[in-house]
Amino acid sequence: MKDKYDVIVVGAGPAGSSVATTASKAGLDVLLIEKRQEIGDPVRCAEGADKKGIKRHIKPDPRWIAAEVKGSRIFAPDGTKLQISEELFGAEVGYVLERKIFDRALAEQAVSSGAEVIVKTSATGLIRKNKQVTGIHARSIGESVDIKAKIVVGADGVESKVGRFAGINTTLAPKDIETCAQFLVSGIEVDEYCQFYLGNNIAPGGYAWVFPKGRGIANVGIGVLGSRSDKGMPVKLLSNFVKHHFPTGKIIEMVLGAVPASGPIEKTIADGFMLAGDSAHQSDPLTGGGILNALDAGVMAGTVAASCIEKDDVSEKALMEYERQWRETIGKKISKALVVKEKLVTLTDEQFNTLAHSIKGKCDSTMGVFDIVRALFRANPKLLWEFRNLIK
Repeated sequence: MKDKYDVIVVGAGPAGSSVATTASKAGLDVLLIEKRQEIGDPVRCAEGADKKGIKRHIKPDPRWIAAEVKGSRIFAPDGTKLQISEELFGAEVGYVLERKIFDRALAEQAVSSGAEVIVKTSATGLIRKNKQVTGIHARSIGESVDIKAKIVVGADGVESKVGRFAGINTTLAPKDIETCAQFLVSGIEVDEYCQFYLGNNIAPGGYAWVFPKGRGIANVGIGVLGSRSDKGMPVKLLSNFVKHHFPTGKIIEMVLGAVPASGPIEKTIADGFMLAGDSAHQSDPLTGGGILNALDAGVMAGTVAASCIEKDDVSEKALMEYERQWRETIGKKISKALVVKEKLVTLTDEQFNTLAHSIKGKCDSTMGVFDIVRALFRANPKLLWEFRNLIK
């Protein structure tokens, strides 16, 4: 590891690897660090992602594609089912990934593009000159080191520490976070559809999911709104869900985590500094999915970093181009999803059932998520008045 780079990226998830690949391809000298000793482990994700979106960033590889799905089914509390095709569901359906292998493949792509990747290395602080970030204090395999850079990118996940080091408030209120638990369950029968279960008895302020991985294996998980979750609640609710739906299933792995469900963060840049991915709260507040948003934001951040370094201007004003780009694209989608999420978390199970009944038989393979939102509004304008601006 050298003592100076053009760009240091903290966190080797999808956002971090995307930044590193993009910046390296632009000719920059890039260091990508990961605090854990293995990239991609532990997995804190249902592992679903849209095929077209993935193909924009990396060539599909059977090593990290666990299954391909045909679409999704959404179940109301009383069992009423809505079915949506894979092409139209959104960014969380298409491939079910092996994230441990997928994240490593993204890091390998960054290395192939010219980046240097070092694991078991964590940022412990930021180096500054006046107000500008000029590098990081780090601990690498037990040793303290200082590494300089023209730009530092924080891609270190929910409530990013390096974001806070830079003076950006990355903390989340309980109402803006989903606390999640997921089991890898074997010995069960699941078809080629992702399944989502709504209901306050199942997952208060969230939902349960089943993502097939082939060979009688599936990711079965649950997300609960932080403001409604007690310690241990997600695991207890998930255990009950699995016992009810998959009584013969065997749990062979468990992961716990949290995802932002907050809408766009107030700020993602400072002098010599950017945030990307979950650290920038760029995940979908409705579904919790964030892989594609992270990859897309990483490309934007890497491209802007290269442009600013070429112009020898890494000020907050210059980096504002990144802020503009992601807010005009990812940010707009997040804002719309937040409107839906904030209404849905207030609904009773009876209201969920009413909504499902109102469009049962009217959903077809041509309808995407926001087509269904529009149909729900037209059938229930008084109940869903907050959705009125989403039907345009």
